[in-house]
Amino acid sequence: MRRLIPYIYQKTSWPAFEWRQEQLTPLLGRVRHLQGKLVGKMESLGFVLQNEAVLETLTLDVLKSTEIEGQILNPQQVRSSVARRLGMDISGLVPSDRDVDGVVDMMLDATQQYNAPLTKDRLFAWHSSLFPTGRSGMYKVLVGKWRDDSTGPMQVVSGALGKEKVHFEAPPAKHVDEEMDRFLLWLNENDSNDLVVKAAIAHLWFVTIHPFEDGNGRIARAIADMLLARADGMPQRFYSMSAQIRKERKAYYDILEKTQQGDVDITSWLDWFLNCLLNSLNASYDVLDAVMFKHTFWNKNALLLGNERQKLMLEKLMDGFEGNLTTSKWAKITGCSPDTALRDIQDLVAKHILTKAEGGGRSTYYQLVSN
Repeated sequence: MRRLIPYIYQKTSWPAFEWRQEQLTPLLGRVRHLQGKLVGKMESLGFVLQNEAVLETLTLDVLKSTEIEGQILNPQQVRSSVARRLGMDISGLVPSDRDVDGVVDMMLDATQQYNAPLTKDRLFAWHSSLFPTGRSGMYKVLVGKWRDDSTGPMQVVSGALGKEKVHFEAPPAKHVDEEMDRFLLWLNENDSNDLVVKAAIAHLWFVTIHPFEDGNGRIARAIADMLLARADGMPQRFYSMSAQIRKERKAYYDILEKTQQGDVDITSWLDWFLNCLLNSLNASYDVLDAVMFKHTFWNKNALLLGNERQKLMLEKLMDGFEGNLTTSKWAKITGCSPDTALRDIQDLVAKHILTKAEGGGRSTYYQLVSN
């Protein structure tokens, strides 16, 4: 059944967006203050720690942007791919799959080349990077070109088969080229909009056009990151908008649906985006704390280690070890015997680097000393 109430892009004033500036000004001021404060703090850290913070942030950004769409990537592969592409010489790098490298390539191009114009060819290259095999899971997708709606209109749908709910239907494919021309012209011009506000508008506008068969959400977030890098005036990323959106995913989809079914007054969307960005800036201090902890830890303990196995396992613990560290896991990961694993661990316990956690017997596991 055809929808009687028009979507936002069907309104006669589309895409002449409106918003209540007086409602947003205090919030935008808080965002800008925190951005400046964070950038200043990061610049005071020095080159090595800055790089480590960028590595952690970009890894988080790639993982969470794909996770929003239900795709789970291997964290070690993502971290290794980011490190290699940034030219960082760190230990423990692992080979990465093509789909991992593709997402990393797109995110780095967006943020490292933040001042370069966004063109159709650049967008097509990003899209091709996301789908290096020409497939999204089991399904073949049109890669590096606009969607053609050959299987029906592009819809955002939820619910079981036969009980589907259509949350949004994108503009027909025949209008995509014209819509994208207008979008890119606006995005590349120097207008009076604050770049943070422009990032929010660009995100909404792009996902509303939904120009690709798949990958629109990830590309929309990459475009927003590109504009946020312009707002910061630097390619280094010290906060992850995607990580915060992942935490607020339900609210994200709810406000998108409400906005796309509303009129061109997008104040509510901008308010949500700015609050989400504010939360991501505050959360970035967790990343900074982790980086500082690692820096202090290695300065204190690097010379106390007896072998490379200990260094490898301690790095894994600080990078987010999955589950609890036991002697059997130590032996399996490092390729040593259980007896050697136990001696390695006991040596670190004696040096007050590891401590035995609560429990005993077969449930015994170890963790880093907190101070």
